[in-house]
Amino acid sequence: MDGTSLDTEELPIDELEAQITELAGHLNAAQYRWLLLIREFDRRLGWGDGKLASCAHWLNFKCGLNLGAAREKVRVAHALSELPLISASMAGGELSYSKVRALTRVASPATEKDLLNIALHGTAHHVEKTVRLFRRAMQAEELSNEASQQASRALTYHYDEDGSLVLKARIPALGGALVVKAIEAAMTQLPDTEADADTTETWPLDHAARRADALVWVAESSLRRRGADSKTADHYEVVVHVDAEALCADAPGRSHIEDGPTLPVETIRRIGCDASLVAVLEDREGHVLNVGRKTRSIPPAIRRALAARDPGCQFPGCTFTRFLDAHHVKHWAHGGETKLANLVTLCRWHHRLVHEGQIEVESVPGGDWRFSKSDGQEYDGSELQAAHRAQGLSITADTAATRWRGEQMDYDLAVFLLCDKAERETDAQANAIVLPDVSAETRERRPAASDAIRRHKHGRSLTGAH
Repeated sequence: MDGTSLDTEELPIDELEAQITELAGHLNAAQYRWLLLIREFDRRLGWGDGKLASCAHWLNFKCGLNLGAAREKVRVAHALSELPLISASMAGGELSYSKVRALTRVASPATEKDLLNIALHGTAHHVEKTVRLFRRAMQAEELSNEASQQASRALTYHYDEDGSLVLKARIPALGGALVVKAIEAAMTQLPDTEADADTTETWPLDHAARRADALVWVAESSLRRRGADSKTADHYEVVVHVDAEALCADAPGRSHIEDGPTLPVETIRRIGCDASLVAVLEDREGHVLNVGRKTRSIPPAIRRALAARDPGCQFPGCTFTRFLDAHHVKHWAHGGETKLANLVTLCRWHHRLVHEGQIEVESVPGGDWRFSKSDGQEYDGSELQAAHRAQGLSITADTAATRWRGEQMDYDLAVFLLCDKAERETDAQANAIVLPDVSAETRERRPAASDAIRRHKHGRSLTGAH
């Protein structure tokens, strides 16, 4: 025995099977407990003190999850709060995470009981296919006319009283899908939270705010590509004016966008870490006496070396590899040199937090970086618990085992019932009353769900071995 097999080689096949399925039940219950902890941790913004972009980023950093899988864990954790039957079944070890993940994509109070029944008596494949067909049937009711979409396309905008730009767009489905894809792609590069520079309080951004930020990123990316042409580069620049005394010594002085509002000097220092610089000599009345040549605060050769050394944001646990800034650890305005030893790559989220004083960064021997909170506390990257019996859970070899015994799965009937329940729930919400159970005759008078199924019918499916 090598000590790692836990004497499994001596177990008979029946015992091996029983232990595998029983442990699966314990893992299911532990997974539910874990999701509960994640939901509460996210609700309290426990990850916010680490200045990570979201709870998913914290799971990626602390628990070693892929970022996409981490986002899905957070989604499922929150979805379960509205699904008590599915939650109880998973807590008891009956449902695997794979099944629950699929169920939470479509389950509602009206369909939860039926979906749970399918999940308990079917395989994960049955659940996934049922969910997929149910979503397809529901979406089939939303037919559109392309010619009508094309004729009614429009985009208008105006400035609100507070100066905000208000956009209203109507775009045909195909073009609209491209716009949505571009915004979603930009959203993956943006933080999920916002922070108060004075109180260091953080809060999650809702999707509407993140989409607005993403639209600005899309515009910025487009202008950046156009700006690569030297003939048009200046046309797309945003110019910021700051007095040397204000920049270097925090003395009173100008700091504003050209023909626009004022900006905090620290914000200009953050921008100045990686920007084009032009020295302008003026007299006391503000008349320009001399304009120097435009220079980059970081020369191209050093930038290439920095990109080779730092492929992404260097803050512990951050996964951003796009929209990065080069940060002067000691700012050039305070005498810091523009060399690799004084430069570190940060995403714009963490770059802003550094300049706001919420994160401090310093070099350590060996070429690494030390990130700490404002109080000096350092950011570091630092078995199933046998508590189920204490919780009153009775998990056996049969708890998590699939109850399917090879019967034929009638997907048409399953999707019909789910569509019917969903339609009744919608009607009940619209009428603000609870509808009584619907008889078979009533179903025949309401053919929308069955029509949708017929439009997308793929025939009766047989799954499993017979």
